[in-house]
Amino acid sequence: MQIQWHHSIADVDPEEWNALAATTPTPILNHEWLLHLEQSGSICADTGWEPRHLTVRDASGMVAAVPLYRRDQSWGEFVFDFAFADVAEQIQVPYYPKLVGMSPATPSTAFAPLVRPGREEELTAVIMDAVVRRCRDEGISVLQFNYVLPRWRGRLERHGMTAWEHQSFQWSNDDFATFDDYLAQFRKGQRRNIRRERASLEHQGLTTAVVPGDQAPELFYHRMGEYYRRTNRQFGPWGAEFLTSAFFSRMPPEVRRHIWFAAAFTAEEPEDPVALALLVRREDHLLGRYWGARETIRDLHFNLCYYLPMEWSIAEGIRLFDPGMGSEHKVRRGFRSVPALSMHRFFDPQMDAILRANMPRINRHEQAQMDMLNQAIPIRSPQ
Repeated sequence: MQIQWHHSIADVDPEEWNALAATTPTPILNHEWLLHLEQSGSICADTGWEPRHLTVRDASGMVAAVPLYRRDQSWGEFVFDFAFADVAEQIQVPYYPKLVGMSPATPSTAFAPLVRPGREEELTAVIMDAVVRRCRDEGISVLQFNYVLPRWRGRLERHGMTAWEHQSFQWSNDDFATFDDYLAQFRKGQRRNIRRERASLEHQGLTTAVVPGDQAPELFYHRMGEYYRRTNRQFGPWGAEFLTSAFFSRMPPEVRRHIWFAAAFTAEEPEDPVALALLVRREDHLLGRYWGARETIRDLHFNLCYYLPMEWSIAEGIRLFDPGMGSEHKVRRGFRSVPALSMHRFFDPQMDAILRANMPRINRHEQAQMDMLNQAIPIRSPQ
């Protein structure tokens, strides 16, 4: 087999890459998505993400691929492994550089080694052997895969990686016919609260709609960039502003076909959205990615980022909705807490021992937190 390393996804054939990426449930490992991240200047060496993409070929063509990045920091991965970096500093061993596999700056479960179906075991061994050799050749201290699809956990553990479970959120469409069907499972008080929040926008003179990205006017993309920056800058040094203006304003048609906007409008400006949430869809999976507004409006976030995508998912037959990280407000609106996986391998023996000794306890704590959150969902008790 032929192993190749690429310093830009632009060097890889898009059709061959996408044929492998089609086995994943979201489009954020697609060639066009990763290429636009690089070409927009969002993900590149200057922003701390040096591409080290791996492809594997045999006589039949490309049979495996992995999007990988060499990193000298952890900011932007949303795994928050800073405690391990601190431990490494205390025992005077290097933690960086590390090699990270993920769709950058995107905390949504989507990552997997991209392999020809039916050859997963064989090609995982080839991939891991090549990646480990590359890490040793470059003096890389840590190998890390973020937001890994659960079905890959056991396979990667058999190749020396350790799983870390992180608390995340997910909404499931349990064959609801309408949004009212969804509401029917809540306790009376919470049904009333959600209906009040849903009606709030109309009372404030706002209307909402879901607009396909390939039909949205250019103004939507410029506004989304503005609102994205405004949202992140509200958090000061803790903001997550990793995408450039060009990511939004120069988004090519190949990427726009995966995009939908949840939009809110005032009566005075019915074509210029006062707020937007950007959604990413492939078939029956929906991701809520970025959101922002021109001004603070009561209940607007809940409607654009939760209720409108839920209602649209029910109408479209979308099965799973990943709303993004954070906010325990999601629990009261029916999102379940679920584990998101990162997989780790530390090449220093001391750090490897610390990882393996502590991760079971860390995962038990994370699971207890998830159980507590799920018990707080205001669902009616079975009759």
